Amino acid sequence: MKKTKTYESIELSSSQEDYIKEIFHLAERGEPVTTLALAQKIGVKAASVTEMVKKLTKLGLVQRKPYYEISLTETGIRIAMEILRHHRLLETFLVEKLGYQWDEVHGEAERLEHVISEQFEQAIAKLLNHPLRDPHGDPIPSQELVMPFEEQEQELVTLDKGEKAEVKRIIAQDPQSLRFFNTLGLLPGTMVEVLEVSAEEITLQIWGKAPHQASIPLFIGKKIKVIPRQLPHRECSKEL
Repeated sequence: MKKTKTYESIELSSSQEDYIKEIFHLAERGEPVTTLALAQKIGVKAASVTEMVKKLTKLGLVQRKPYYEISLTETGIRIAMEILRHHRLLETFLVEKLGYQWDEVHGEAERLEHVISEQFEQAIAKLLNHPLRDPHGDPIPSQELVMPFEEQEQELVTLDKGEKAEVKRIIAQDPQSLRFFNTLGLLPGTMVEVLEVSAEEITLQIWGKAPHQASIPLFIGKKIKVIPRQLPHRECSKEL
């Protein structure tokens, strides 16, 4: 039997929730939300996506934009925000209270997000002191389903040589990528400075627990969202 959950008087299966969340993710990252993109992200055939989109459209949660792009309706967005709130609170809970590593929590949160009650959600939010971001830097919607206001983020690779910034968010879910970022010390809250930029890679000064320099491919740098900052004086004194 498929698990179902009711949102705003609409009963949804776990699979339907996953589609709604993935549509939101793609739009949030500025990527085209198409049948092919969803099929690749979810790991199903395009025909399966087409059928699911039809079902979600009938429920009033999805609509088609011109040029075949898919978007969420206002109700669909609210449901996506609630699912994301569950997921990101769970990831934070697993790391901060149960000792999980940040590369271990995505799958656990994926399974649990569909079944926790609103009472449980509110309890862990209170226990965690109502965090604004999860361990990967992703913003956590409030109980009112509003994203916290944040400064405009940009990709690390858009910075020029000599620019400094704070890492705010890592756009990755697979354990291998997250372990790679962890090894380099490229975590949310870390300060970095661009030392060199070439056609293939970007070289950084990273001020983590152990300040060091590292070069990473540009396609990896695109997964790191930053906000330009001036380095605090105490960090400047650590320059190599």
